[in-house]
Amino acid sequence: MAQSKLEWQSKLILLLVLPFAGADLVLEIHWWALQATPVAVWTVGLSVLLGLVTWKLHAAAPWGAFAGAAITACLMFSTVTFPYQPWHTALMPVLAVAVLAFVSTLLGRAKKERLGTAESRRGRSASQVAANLGVAAIASSAVVQSWSIDSRWFAQTTLSPALLFAMALAALAEAAADTASSEVGQVFGGLPRMITTLRQVKPGRNGAISLAGTLAGVIAAGLVAAAGTLALGGGRIMFAIGCAGGIFGLLFDSLLGATLEERGWLNNDAVNFLSTISAAGFAVGLLVLFPRFLGG
Repeated sequence: MAQSKLEWQSKLILLLVLPFAGADLVLEIHWWALQATPVAVWTVGLSVLLGLVTWKLHAAAPWGAFAGAAITACLMFSTVTFPYQPWHTALMPVLAVAVLAFVSTLLGRAKKERLGTAESRRGRSASQVAANLGVAAIASSAVVQSWSIDSRWFAQTTLSPALLFAMALAALAEAAADTASSEVGQVFGGLPRMITTLRQVKPGRNGAISLAGTLAGVIAAGLVAAAGTLALGGGRIMFAIGCAGGIFGLLFDSLLGATLEERGWLNNDAVNFLSTISAAGFAVGLLVLFPRFLGG
């Protein structure tokens, strides 16, 4: 009942993410279709294919798969380099997030169904997808990247595309870390502890953490950060920022779960959305506070 009362938060996230992603996607497709048609064709084609695969595997509901395809295309367009190769775009970290989420969700599903914490067999909804991937799409867009440079937050006026994408990569790393931590912890974590009190609670409780789950989350964040770094040639600085942001977001997610979500003030989509924002924000903080990172 409490979650249904907070359904407006999921709808608000959809309103924040999908119109932005849709407008950005239309503009990008139009521009690339005129300037370099193969870029538009490959990007849209691979994004649609990924959406269809996630739908057929029941990793996402139909509208969730549609939202995922649109966001993936936005992320790919924002990371195009020449000579163009689709595997040297944000497709790779998005694939890493999708695979990690799919595998960890299937892991020990029978036990999670007995606990009543298993994901829906229909897959993730559009609001869940937007909550997990939307911040990365917004952070990597040309509008936000241009604004971040013009704001003069950073010590240098020129940033490499890879370092700019570190903000989005941190959000993607957090999304994978959160899912892996939760799903693995419920199966192998035993009795978890609340992050705020360290008291033992039942698996699946909002804000509960376990050693196994946390380690799984850290590994997942590292894998997504590595996938993005290798795809874009970002180097160790990009990897470090993306991974650190993902881990910070993972812990922030647990804190929100133990406080605001546990009190019925936030639903799970809102917690996930805010956690990916915190991951991207942490990455920005590293770039601002430690300007030597900008040297790559």
